Amino acid sequence: FLTDLALESNPSDHPRASTIFLSKSQTDVREKRKSNHINHVSPGQLTKKYSSCSTIFIDDSTVSQPNLRSTIKCVTLAIFYHIKNRDSDRSLDIFDEKSHPLTREEVPDDYYKHDPDHKHIYRFVRTLFSAAQLTAECAIVTLVYLERLLTYAEIDICPSNWKRIVLGAILLASKVWDDQAVWNVDYCQILKDITVEDMNEMERHFLELLQFNINVPASVYAKYYFDLRSLADDNNLSFLLEPLSKERAQKLEAISRLCEDKYKDLSKAAMRRSFSADNLVGIRRSNAILS
Repeated sequence: FLTDLALESNPSDHPRASTIFLSKSQTDVREKRKSNHINHVSPGQLTKKYSSCSTIFIDDSTVSQPNLRSTIKCVTLAIFYHIKNRDSDRSLDIFDEKSHPLTREEVPDDYYKHDPDHKHIYRFVRTLFSAAQLTAECAIVTLVYLERLLTYAEIDICPSNWKRIVLGAILLASKVWDDQAVWNVDYCQILKDITVEDMNEMERHFLELLQFNINVPASVYAKYYFDLRSLADDNNLSFLLEPLSKERAQKLEAISRLCEDKYKDLSKAAMRRSFSADNLVGIRRSNAILS
């Protein structure tokens, strides 16, 4: 019963549970609305642009990458609110940037005190998505995995760990969603100073913390999609990505289940190898004692 209750309250698993990022953003949204009311400014009145007969506004959409920029802006805004309105600073060493730096530049001693602004988070994610040629849909799956990690591992995304948590979520989402998965070594070409060993170790921890649950039901994806649209509306951002078609939704569920089975099999194989190695050491020690 408790397991079912926990599942139903987890937005990354259950379609009826509210997304965490949307609730985190509501405090700021209420403040903005209150400020607009005091200053007699209608929300979106001065910032939103609409096409008309005389003027047509064009975004950066393409057939192959529909509204990638606007989708990343919304997803990174969700991450921004996660960090800004976090409950505490619970973290794990594997995600700490001081312990595992992404660059050779020295991490400042007060690195854990300063929240990144939205532009900083956007630039980091945009660089990865552009270099790895990832899709807008992959950005939404990234957010699903991020919230699942925070819920399962009972940690917070904060100034000390946000880059590595986001990188881990992108790494996993790109392997599950995109047809041409990016290898860990490819990310080392983007982030020049990180090692493949570090990437592999972070991926392994991420999967273990998710309990190898990387399945993304179409209903969960749809909820995140519509909540991101609500977030965009609240913050006067455009969000023009089309919802998943029935075929693409089925593909997401099928691929995520397939990847989940593959990772579980790899984990079992690794455990068997570790068990066999331990037994072999034990046998050798026994033989040494007997001789």
